[in-house]
Formats: sequence, C-alpha cells, structure tokens
Amino acid sequence: MLTMIRSTASLAFAFVLLWNSGFIGAEYALPHAPTFTLMFWRYWTLTLILAVSLSRTRRLRLPGTGAVRHAMLVGILSHGVWLSCATIALNRGVPAGIVALVVALQPLATGALSGWMTGERTPPHRWVGLVVGFAGVCVVLLNRIEFDDFESVFAYLIPLLSVMAMTIASLLQRRAKLSHENLSLPADLDLFFQGFGTALAVTLPAIWLEGLATEWNGELIGALLWLVLAVSLGAYGMMWQLIARIDATRVASLFYLGPPVTMLLAWVAFGDTLQGSDILGLAIVFAGVGLTYRHRARIG
Repeated sequence: MLTMIRSTASLAFAFVLLWNSGFIGAEYALPHAPTFTLMFWRYWTLTLILAVSLSRTRRLRLPGTGAVRHAMLVGILSHGVWLSCATIALNRGVPAGIVALVVALQPLATGALSGWMTGERTPPHRWVGLVVGFAGVCVVLLNRIEFDDFESVFAYLIPLLSVMAMTIASLLQRRAKLSHENLSLPADLDLFFQGFGTALAVTLPAIWLEGLATEWNGELIGALLWLVLAVSLGAYGMMWQLIARIDATRVASLFYLGPPVTMLLAWVAFGDTLQGSDILGLAIVFAGVGLTYRHRARIG
C-alpha cells in the first residue's frame, strides 16, 4: 500500500511538472513561429503520431459521426481556443506564471456553472470559491495592466477566453457523460480526434494570417518535440493513469498547482520575477480553492 501511495504521488508530481511545462515550451518556441503556426506544427504532428500508433494496433476507426463531432468540438475548444489565447498572451509579453494563474480559474468556473449545462444543482460554496478565486486574479491583473495601453489590456485579458473555452469544453464533456448518447471514446482515440479537429481549425489562420512563417532551428524543434511528446502525450497519459488510481475530483485539484509551478519554472528558465500583488493574488486564489474543497470534505 505504501509503495502504491508513493507511486501515485510520484505520478502526480510528474504530471503537474510536465503539464505546466507547456507554458515554458511555448515561450521557447514563439520567437521562431507565431501562435497559429506553432499550433499548426504541434497538432498536425500529434495527429500523425496518434494515427500511426492507432493504425499499428488496428484501433483507428470511425466510431460514429456523433462521437467524432463531439470529440472534435471539445478539442477545438480545449486545445485550439484555450492554447491559442494563452499563447497569444505569452507572445505579447505576459509572464507564463500570470497566464497560468488566470487559466487556473477554469476548474472553479466549471464547478460553479455545471448546473446550467447539466441540470445538476450547484452548491453555494462553488459560487463562493469562484468569486474568491476571480478576486485573486483581479488583484494580479489590475496591478499589471496599463489601462491607457490597449495592447496591455488585450494581452492580460485574453487568457480569460481560455478559461471560457475550457469551461465550455468541460461542461460539454460532463453533459455527454450524463446523457444517454454513447459519445465516450478510448483515451487515445479521443485525443486523436481532438487533435485532428484542432489541427484543422488552426490551419486556415496559420496559412492565411501568418503564412506558416517558421524559423527552423534546434530550439524550435526541441520545443515542439517537448510540447507534443512530453505535454500532449506524456502529461495527458499520466492524467488518465491518475484518474484510474484516484477520483477525478482529486486529479482536477492538481491543476491548482499550475500557477506556482509555472512561476517557478519561468523563474528558472527566463528569470521572471514576481510582484507583491502576484503573491497576494495567488494566495487569494488558493483561499477560494480551499473554501470549495474544505466545504466539500465536511459535507462528504
């Protein structure tokens, strides 16, 4: 039992580290490929790898138009829109740790809004947690945004679109799970269609807006390989292993470790520094999370 606990703890540590290293990998790649072009290369590479892997095991199949449409829509929202907005913010100079802090609102928003999408009752403590968490993000943003500069306002607020996209995707997944429709797919096949949908969605803006402008060099290739293999495949696979060992709620709580881990990685990689308001905002966000989970523990 002790060995199992240690193994799960190690897996959780590796998942948090790899998942949040995606912000750092993107920041390394962006000087050599703009946002949609980077997404183009990342998701067509991911789709090709999964297609080859699934074909070799004879599991590449069309499970039904409903399941495919659902997976592709969720992929476009949870990969395409989520990552595009986060990457645009990084490309406009928003520190990786601050982007991670903003997108950490997503699990809180999903918990609070789930009742509207699924018909399930939303307990008051989830709304309290969301409001407190949002207040923490506001403390950070209000201190960093230069409101007389549109570029600054846009850069710091666009990660909120990431939160909205991932929240909608999560609620669609939850509603599909509760419905009588058979939309669930094996994890690797689901990721294939999510990646394929994302690749299709970013192709037009990558070609039309950016002309697939790419400066191929070792740093870009290394960052791309890391984003595809370590983040999209490695971290995603670890997430499913964790869900198999512990409940999904505890796995979701690991995403709240994203901001401090990303801030630490960004400090090591780029020398990013924190302001006092960043630390205060981070503490308030964690207070909102603590309110939510402590209340849940009491009523459970």
